[in-house]
Amino acid sequence: MLEFHSWVWPMAVVPVPLSRALLEAVLADQVSDRFVCELVWARLGYQPQAPCPSGETSPGPDLAPWSAGPTTPPDWAEAFPAAPELIASRPASVRLTRSIAAESKQLLKQQLGFCGYRIGELYPRRTRRATAVNWLLADLARRGESLPGTGPLPPLLPPPTDPVQGHPGDLPVG
Repeated sequence: MLEFHSWVWPMAVVPVPLSRALLEAVLADQVSDRFVCELVWARLGYQPQAPCPSGETSPGPDLAPWSAGPTTPPDWAEAFPAAPELIASRPASVRLTRSIAAESKQLLKQQLGFCGYRIGELYPRRTRRATAVNWLLADLARRGESLPGTGPLPPLLPPPTDPVQGHPGDLPVG
């Protein structure tokens, strides 16, 4: 099986490559909240404080915390010196939403055909995941990159039985 994590190099993190399949897995709640955060953190310039131990895969609740790095935008680094829990923390999710350029607000619908969750599926965890995916799409657009259809995927999880609680190890949503 594919070993999957953000590779840690001195002073840099190589972000996990994005693909339509990966972003759809995020929306389908088939990866942990930590994994979703790492997708965004790496692109915001946050860095793990210590490399992942040999053989350990991401995501995992016992991984080192991430901190602002030299490429983290100053407003993010000032507001969140430690990488914010984008799914669990409302203030971090609001900042992420506000950082999406107006012209990119509909990318989730335009590129993935995502029309939102149904009424019975509306939970803060899921709507914050949609925000993270939209931000990732906006970041690709800002960089002038396209979204490939396929790419590496982590081991996918079944959607959680209780979408409010999430997967084992997911932090409570505030």
